[in-house]
Amino acid sequence: MSSRAVPGRPGMTTTAETLVARLDGDFTSHTVDADGTAIHCVSGGTGPPVLLVHGFPQDWYEWRHVMPRLARGHTVHAVDLRGVGGSDAPADGYDAVRLGGDLAELVETLGIGPVHVVGHDIGGWAAYALTRLRPDLVSSALILEVLFPGLDVPDSPVPGVPLWHGEFHQVPHLPETLVAGREEAYFRYFLDIGTAVPGVVTDDEIAHYASAYGEPARLHAAFEMYRAIPKNARFFRDGCDPVDVPLLLAGGEQCFGPLMPALARHLTAAHGWSSVTDVVVPGGRHYLPEELPDAVAELIERHAQSVRK
Repeated sequence: MSSRAVPGRPGMTTTAETLVARLDGDFTSHTVDADGTAIHCVSGGTGPPVLLVHGFPQDWYEWRHVMPRLARGHTVHAVDLRGVGGSDAPADGYDAVRLGGDLAELVETLGIGPVHVVGHDIGGWAAYALTRLRPDLVSSALILEVLFPGLDVPDSPVPGVPLWHGEFHQVPHLPETLVAGREEAYFRYFLDIGTAVPGVVTDDEIAHYASAYGEPARLHAAFEMYRAIPKNARFFRDGCDPVDVPLLLAGGEQCFGPLMPALARHLTAAHGWSSVTDVVVPGGRHYLPEELPDAVAELIERHAQSVRK
């Protein structure tokens, strides 16, 4: 495994190694070959393995406040999805199944399975796919703040947050054209409305995220993840085989949290999951690992501990 800097425009962000050095604990930055695609992750700590998967518009650094606490009792691996940050950005392969396949390759290459996988936002789709397709590699799954296209969930409340960007991001080429060079302003919009405390994500941190998506191939990759939604919807809808991995769905009180109970019931009743529980995080919105890291770390620790009992 080799160290690798997070690519970006000069002066906009620091390397992964510099960011890792700021973490409280002994963490290292490295890449792993996942069937020909280099996947970057940051690892540290000792104990049962936890795999952290970021959402949009973030990279591994989303977990910076959660990782040191988890590392006291777990070996933590925070990954960059393909196309983001320090990972390779191939032209295709951004559907949930392929992203989950990258995670499976990473787990097998590192020899760390089974893992407690935690996915936020789009990272939740990848974590779900990993768990459904390779349950042998997963001890437990915790999915934060994401819904699953293609699932017709009975009695589900209507989301109380704007979701316009999902359709916009699926338009071919246009989002790249409009957002290129304006990543910081665009990402700031989402991170501001998605957190309950103004400024919880700083300008420097947003500049880092902008750099993680700043190359044309990486910005394209971000929108390709949304263009894969129709394919993902078929995967989520058709997946009904039994899965005997404990799944916890968590959402912020001010975002998707109120929808989690109905989704949990539906996955148990219609999609083969043997154990699905749900949690609403009080006071939280969408970017829970950044605005309420202690609450998220406690959820992860508690869920992982419940599996070991």
